[in-house]
Amino acid sequence: MRRFKFVRNPAPEQLGNNVEEFLHWMDGPTCFLLEGEDTERTRALVTLLHGNEPSGTIALYRWLHSGRKPAINIVCIVASVGAALEPPLFSHRMLPRARDLNRCFRPPFDDAQGVLAEEILEILRFHHPEAVVDMHNTSGSGPSFGVCTHMDRQHDALVSLFTQRMIISDLGLGALMEISEDMFPTVTVEVGGRLDEEAHLLAYEGLCRYFGAATVLDQGETDWGLELLRDPIRLELNNNVTLTYADEPSPNYDITLKTDIEHYNFGSVSIDTPLGWASGSERSLFTALDAGGRCAVSRLVRIEQGQLFTAQPLKLFMITNNAAIAESDCLFYAVADDGNTICS
Repeated sequence: MRRFKFVRNPAPEQLGNNVEEFLHWMDGPTCFLLEGEDTERTRALVTLLHGNEPSGTIALYRWLHSGRKPAINIVCIVASVGAALEPPLFSHRMLPRARDLNRCFRPPFDDAQGVLAEEILEILRFHHPEAVVDMHNTSGSGPSFGVCTHMDRQHDALVSLFTQRMIISDLGLGALMEISEDMFPTVTVEVGGRLDEEAHLLAYEGLCRYFGAATVLDQGETDWGLELLRDPIRLELNNNVTLTYADEPSPNYDITLKTDIEHYNFGSVSIDTPLGWASGSERSLFTALDAGGRCAVSRLVRIEQGQLFTAQPLKLFMITNNAAIAESDCLFYAVADDGNTICS
C-alpha cells in the first residue's frame, strides 16, 4: 500500500492559513508536483525527513501560498508529517520507537520507516530530477552548511544557493544523500537551528533561488568561494554511557557537557577549551572511526582530571544540546582546525 498523498499544483486557498493547518491538511507523507515554465526538466526538494526540523516545510508553505510558478517542474516530498504533528508541534524527530528515517535509505526496507524511504526513492527514480536538495535543520543552534559525498562544480553550485560552507563526507549511514547521489546530483542543506528565524528565512530564500532559477547546475569555471570541510569524523557514545548538560559536573552521569556547547559549532576549539566533564577513560566512553575504519577517539578528545577537552585543535559542528539526539546519533562531527581531514 502506498503511503504518499500526491497533490498536483495546489491552489493557495487549499493549504490552510498557517503551517500547522498546512500539516493537518497533508495529514501524512505528501508529494507535491509543481508544473514549471519549462515542463521538460524537473528538480526535487525533500524535507521534513525529521519531524522536528520545520524550516523546509515553512519555506515550502510560503512558496505554495504565494501562487508562484517555478522555472521548471518541481517534485516536493514532505515526509515525516505524522511526527511533526505529534504535540507539541515540530518537537519529535520521529515517532516513539521508530527508526531515524534518514538512516533508512538502504535495504532492508522491512519496517514502516524503511517502506517510506523506499517509496521516496521510487518517486525520485520515476521523475528523474536533474538535482535533489534534502533540506534539514541542525539539532542545535548554529550556522548553515551543505553536505555532499564528493566535490564538483555541480555540487558547489547547488550548495551555494543556500550557504557558503560545504562538508564533503561519505559516511555510509544510509542517508538519502548517499543513496540518491548514484542517480542524480544530491546535496543535504542544513539551514541552521530549528528554532532560529534566520534559518526559516535562509530556507525560503534558498528555495526561491532553487525553484526560480533557469539553471542551477553550473558547468563553467565559476569559483563559488565555499569554505570546505573534508571527511569529518563522528564522535559517538558507547552503549550504556549516560549524558547530561549542566554548568558543573553531574555525579549521576558519566559525561556532563556544558550547556553552551553548541556555541562552538564551526568555531576553532583549542586544546585548552573545556567541553565538560567525564568519568572514565576516553575509549570506555566514546567511539569514533575514521574513513579507514580505525579508532579515532584519541585524535578527537582527551580527559584530564575529570575535564573533557579536544585532543588537538579541531573544528566541530553538528554539536547538539539535546541528549536524546546525542545518544541516538552523535555528539558532534570534527575536522582538523584548517578544515581538512584529521590525520592519523
